[in-house]
Amino acid sequence: MFPGIDAGVFAGPPAATAVFTTVLTEGPVSRVALARRLGLSSAAVTKAARPLIDLGYLHELAATERSGPGAGRPASPLAVRAEREFFLGVKITADEVIGVVCDLRAQVHASARRPLDAPDVDAVLTEVGRLVEDLFDAFPGDRSLVRRLGLALSGDIDRGIGLVRYSPFLHWRDVPLGRLAARRTGLAVTVENDVKALTAAEHWFGEGVGAESFALVTVGTGIGCGLVVNGRLVSGSYGVAGEIGHLTVDADGPDCHCGGRGCVEAIAGTDAIVTQARDHTGRPDLTIDDAVALAREGHEQVRAVFTRAGTAIGCGIAAVANLVGPTRIVVSGEGLAAYDLFDSHIRTSFERQAFGAAARCPVSIRPLPFEAWARGAAAVSIQSLVVP
Repeated sequence: MFPGIDAGVFAGPPAATAVFTTVLTEGPVSRVALARRLGLSSAAVTKAARPLIDLGYLHELAATERSGPGAGRPASPLAVRAEREFFLGVKITADEVIGVVCDLRAQVHASARRPLDAPDVDAVLTEVGRLVEDLFDAFPGDRSLVRRLGLALSGDIDRGIGLVRYSPFLHWRDVPLGRLAARRTGLAVTVENDVKALTAAEHWFGEGVGAESFALVTVGTGIGCGLVVNGRLVSGSYGVAGEIGHLTVDADGPDCHCGGRGCVEAIAGTDAIVTQARDHTGRPDLTIDDAVALAREGHEQVRAVFTRAGTAIGCGIAAVANLVGPTRIVVSGEGLAAYDLFDSHIRTSFERQAFGAAARCPVSIRPLPFEAWARGAAAVSIQSLVVP
C-alpha cells in the first residue's frame, strides 16, 4: 500500500519534523495554521509536508476552511495516517511484562501480559521475546509495519544508548538492554525510564498536549516524576531529572535503597508502607492489600503510616511546583488504589509547602493501568522515529 518504510524523511530538514510533530500531537491542522504556528512560510510547510504525504505518513482531509480573509480556495487540513506504522511498547516490572501494539497516534490495537519467574536479565529477555510474539499473534494488522519496540522500566536509564545503569526493583546494574533486546527480537529498540515514558505519552497524546510545562507524579512501588519544561521532556545531564522519590523530607527518617535517608520513597513507596505496617502490627507476612484493609477499618497506627506517606508525597509535589512552576500536575500510579487513605494529606502538605502562587497549580488524579505504561514505552518508540 505504501512505498518502502523509511525513517530517513524524519532525519531530513527540521521543518519536516516540526510539521509532522505538530500534526501528530495537535492535528488535523491546515497548512495556514501550521505556517502560523511554526513561523514558516506556506511554501515551506508545503515543501516539508510533500514527502510525508508521498510516504503515507500524512494525508489531506476534505477542505473545511478558507486559507485567509477573502480567499477563494478553502484549506485542506493535514492529518496523520495513524495506521501507517505500528509500534510495540513493553512495561517491565519485577514480576511481569505488559505489552501493547500502538499506531502512530499511540492508540492501542492489541495487548498481552506474561509473568516473570525471575528478574534476572536473561529471564526477562526471554519473556520479552515471547511477549513480542504474543503481541504479533494478537495484532490484526500487517506485521511488516511493526519495526520498533519501546521498553520501559524503573530506574536510572541512559535512553541514548539503551543502558540500564541501575534498576532497584530488578537489581540490575549497567545492563545494555537496548542492544540485547534488539538482538533477541530483531526490532529497533528504545529503552526509557518508565515514568518518563508515561510522561512522554501524556505530553504527546494525553493531558500534556499543548502545555508548555507540566509534571506527572507516580505513586506506587517507587515515587517518580516526569517533567516537561518549555515543551520538552527533561532528562537532565545525568538522565535522572525529576527523581522526587529521592528528595529528603525527613532527615531522621528511614534509610533508602538509594543510600540516602528520609527520602519520599523510603516513607511513601509501597514497600516502605508495608514495612512500617508490619512493624506496627507484628505481622511479618502482611501485604499492601492487608495494610490498606486495616487502615480503612480504622487501625490507628496503620492509618498513621498512610498519613505520613501522604505528607511526604505532598512535600515532593510541592517541590516540583516551586522549582518548575508547571501548568498542571497529574498524579498516577498503582498506589492510587489506596488514594483515599492519603489524598487529604497529600493536598494539605502540598498547599502548606507550595510557595505563593504555586499553590494554585491544579493537581489532578488519573489512575492508569500498566497497559498505559506500556503505551508510554510505545510513545517513546514513536518519538524515536519522529525525532531521531
